[in-house]
Amino acid sequence: MRRLLLSVHDVGPRFEPEIDLLLDRLSAHVELHAMAMLVVPDHWGLHPLVAGSRFASRLRSWTESGVSMFVHGWFHQDRAVHTHAMTRLKARHMTAGEGEFLGLDSATAMRRMTEGRDLIEQITGRPVAGFVAPAWLYGAPAIEALGACGFALAEDHLKVWHPPSRRVLARGPVITWASRSPMRIASSLMAAQLLLSLSRYAPVARVAVHPGDAHVPALLASIDQVLRRLGRTHRPVRYGDLLAD
Repeated sequence: MRRLLLSVHDVGPRFEPEIDLLLDRLSAHVELHAMAMLVVPDHWGLHPLVAGSRFASRLRSWTESGVSMFVHGWFHQDRAVHTHAMTRLKARHMTAGEGEFLGLDSATAMRRMTEGRDLIEQITGRPVAGFVAPAWLYGAPAIEALGACGFALAEDHLKVWHPPSRRVLARGPVITWASRSPMRIASSLMAAQLLLSLSRYAPVARVAVHPGDAHVPALLASIDQVLRRLGRTHRPVRYGDLLAD
C-alpha cells in the first residue's frame, strides 16, 4: 500500500494551544505514533524551549508515544541579509520572514542545527529523526551543513532525502496550507485540492499542518478531507520507515 507522512510544524511553547487543537483533529485520521513534530528551539527569540519546563515534559511524553521529532531551525526567523536576487525573492515571497536557513553561512547553520539537536535530544531522551528548515528553504551552505551534521532525514517542498548521501527517499510536493491572509487561505485551499488529486497516486504522500491552521475552519475542513481521502489509499507511517527501503 502507498504511504502517508503527516507532520505538525512549529512545535514549541509559543503555539501550545494550537498544537493541542491540531492533535485532537489529526488523531481522528492518524495515530500519534505515526506523526512527526517539527520542533523550534526558540521561536523568534521570544519563546525558548527550556529543559525541565512543562512543555518539555510534554515533548518527552509525545516522543515516548512514538512521535518522530525533527529539529526545525532555531529561531524560525530569517535574520540574514540577502545579496543574491533569487535568494531575496524567495525570502520575500515564499515565507513571512521565516526562511532562517536560506542565507546562513555553513558554520552558523551547523551550529544552530547541532545545538537544536542537542537540546531536543536532551529533553526527549531519544535521537531526533532529522532536520527540516523553516519554510522548507535551504541555502547551499545549509545543505552542506546538513550532511556534515549527519542527520538521517531532511525534506523540502518536493522531496525527502538522506543528507549524508544526498539519496532521495521520496518525491512529490507536500500538501500544506497558509493562514496569513484571506488570499493565501483561498490559494492554499485550491492547491490542496489539486495536490490531493496528484498525491492519491504517489507512492508517498506528505501532509504538513501549521499552528495557524487551527484557527481557520475552512483550512481544518480541508485538512480533514485530505486525510480522509488519502487514508483510503495510503497507510500512515513514520518518516524513519523510508530509510528501510
